[in-house]
Amino acid sequence: MKMIDLPPIWLAAFAGIAWVQATELPLGLSFGGAWADFAGGLLVGGGIVLALLAAVEFRRHKTTIVPHQNATALITSGIYKRTRNPIYVADILILAGLILRWDAVLSLPLIPILVWVLEKRFIVPEENRLRRSFRADFARYENAVRRWV
Repeated sequence: MKMIDLPPIWLAAFAGIAWVQATELPLGLSFGGAWADFAGGLLVGGGIVLALLAAVEFRRHKTTIVPHQNATALITSGIYKRTRNPIYVADILILAGLILRWDAVLSLPLIPILVWVLEKRFIVPEENRLRRSFRADFARYENAVRRWV
């Protein structure tokens, strides 16, 4: 079951719900056209860039990107100087962008729900593992860099 419990799977599920809502239950609601398409594209593109920047840091530090595994290094460089969770921020940006692009107005509540799922299922357990593994280094990092943005 842990193979299925990964952030991209959760993102895909929430995006799927938003897509179904937009295509099957739009109820005549709309964000209003071209600006939403443009903003949605920027959010999705920004999320992809953010995730790639984070992946580069994982590769550079030769540690796992898989959330349920123990890290062999504490990453505090690159995008990790700005946020402790750039990949999760990217997931939220991508979902918000897709909701805008698809005009899935009724799916807006999925954004805070995904934030909650990511925190409970992944961020809190990951930070607990990092706290145990990297003690003082993680404490300093946690005090210097915000969880989200």
